[in-house]
Amino acid sequence: MASIRRTLSPMYHDRSHENGGSHKGFTIGGSSSKHNSSQFLSYLTKLLGVTSDPKSSRRGPWRRPFYQFLVFFLLGFVLGLTPFGKMEDVNGSDRFSFEIKQPYVEERLDNNKKREEVAVDAVSFVVENENGKKEVNFVPKKLIIVVTPTYNRAMQAYYLNRIAQTLRLVESPVLWIVVEGNVASFETSEILRKTGVMYRHLVCKRNMTSIKDRGVHQRNTALEHIELHKLDGIVYFADDDNIYSLELFQSLRQISRFGTWPVAMLAPSKNKAILEGPVCNGSQVIGWHTNEKSKRLRRFHVDMSGFAFNSTILWDPKRWRRPFSHPTRQLDTVKEGFQETSFIEQVVADESEMEGVPPACSRILNWHLHLDALDVPYPQGWAIQKNLQALITMK
Repeated sequence: MASIRRTLSPMYHDRSHENGGSHKGFTIGGSSSKHNSSQFLSYLTKLLGVTSDPKSSRRGPWRRPFYQFLVFFLLGFVLGLTPFGKMEDVNGSDRFSFEIKQPYVEERLDNNKKREEVAVDAVSFVVENENGKKEVNFVPKKLIIVVTPTYNRAMQAYYLNRIAQTLRLVESPVLWIVVEGNVASFETSEILRKTGVMYRHLVCKRNMTSIKDRGVHQRNTALEHIELHKLDGIVYFADDDNIYSLELFQSLRQISRFGTWPVAMLAPSKNKAILEGPVCNGSQVIGWHTNEKSKRLRRFHVDMSGFAFNSTILWDPKRWRRPFSHPTRQLDTVKEGFQETSFIEQVVADESEMEGVPPACSRILNWHLHLDALDVPYPQGWAIQKNLQALITMK
């Protein structure tokens, strides 16, 4: 049987056929646009190696993938040469110009310049009211550094909890430095953890031969810690057996260099009260209260819990023009009762550098009662394991 083969040559497309028909594969009476699309499809089919002739597909099976690879390779090559950059909106004729920039280097330089230009001189808050805006400058409060030497005894838990309850009511920031001798006891650590006060638990490694030396070396350990870490605040020596008012700690932040106030004391005989401290005219110290003849030779008549000072005196002496180059410490070589005045002489030269707290020194802010019971045995772990038998049985 004879086969009829369709030709793709364009020279026969416009030729008329018998019976008003056309070659197989073309639309009868089709327009020129349809002929052009058919020509483009036939050309693309030849380009990609697609043909309806089975013999030609058997002769060249590699042509189709080869031309596909070539077309996509050229497409990718053209896209790779296309410049991708940032379009900047520029006035005038350069409104649609393109410019390739390094995306990170210049931005980092600009951010660094902006960071260098930003400087905070002060912190201020703005309060809005009905009349308008009012600026309120924020002044940070001074740190109160409370130094407490302690040791294991029967009344220790009571004393530490009592002073801790007072410190919890003081407005922050408050730092409580508690110093023990030789080793940090478990009982003291447990008490400090439960107080809710910011604290540091230190240990004095010095050999202490007497009660007088013990307190001196423990306070010096705290002074060394403050000087080493350059803590900025008001230092106050608060023994654990004293009684303190809340007003005292609130007044400490008013001290610039050295502040002092009168302390009410119970005499060792416990039959009379003694007032020891400054006599003030406003905030100026003009004299001293004292009742003990043995202590009238002291330069400054102050109790250990009756003064406070700026901590920068310890680690920045040039600021205060101190005449001494050695560290400011309490001395264990002086007689008992003279540790206070020997220490104060290292901090100030005379009364003109002191401040009376509160003004006129007219209020008693703390009390030194000497009520510690030395003969009471100290129960280890605060647990009494003996003498727990019932004395009266219930019927």
